[in-house]
Amino acid sequence: MLNIILYQPEIPPNTGNIIRLCANTGAKLHLIHPLGFNLSDKQMRRAGLDYHEYASIEEYSGWEDFRQRQPEMRLMAFSTHGKLKHTEIQFADGDGLLFGPETRGLPETIRDSVGIEVVRLPMVAGSRSLNLSNTVAVALYEAWRQLDFQEYPAED
Repeated sequence: MLNIILYQPEIPPNTGNIIRLCANTGAKLHLIHPLGFNLSDKQMRRAGLDYHEYASIEEYSGWEDFRQRQPEMRLMAFSTHGKLKHTEIQFADGDGLLFGPETRGLPETIRDSVGIEVVRLPMVAGSRSLNLSNTVAVALYEAWRQLDFQEYPAED
């Protein structure tokens, strides 16, 4: 199973779209607080449609809580500061794809953490960033493609 980690997401519809994406790909979603919204937010639920019940979601009080509870997870942080393209990484089952908040991106302290590979999606010169849910979709599908789109068993 692949893991999607959202560090302090801010925009409800993006997280709702990502919940739907995770439900349809078998990826587990990890949400690191504080969130910029309530999980019952109407916009987030609308974007996720009725997929919330099909997605595996785990919440963490903060970055340290996540690292303590997931110490062995290999992390690929997606950032405009990455040197490697997402297609230059060899993804493996169990990997965590880490994404920062929409308006700030991942803090440098997290990007520079030991054991975190920082990667990027290519963009034309002068571009600032892509939408978070679009970035997650591209990254997740590349990782899943490398794993031959293996089907993940539904969690209990």
